[in-house]
Amino acid sequence: MNAPALAILVRFGHAVRSKRLSLELTQEVLAEKAELHRTYIADIERGTRNVSLQNIEKLALALGCSLETLFADVEKGRK
Repeated sequence: MNAPALAILVRFGHAVRSKRLSLELTQEVLAEKAELHRTYIADIERGTRNVSLQNIEKLALALGCSLETLFADVEKGRK
């Protein structure tokens, strides 16, 4: 993967982790809410997993936010 692709994976992971921590959720609880595996959540937060749109929507719902809010947090990491 090229540098810009990796950069967005890392920014997305940071946004998910930040939102999860602000809600005081463990990776395990977030995984259960999103119907994903805990190691998948860990991979996302490390920026090593390229997440599908379906799973991004599951994450947003589990985090209690809109896709727009989640991606706004990703964009904040760009600056």
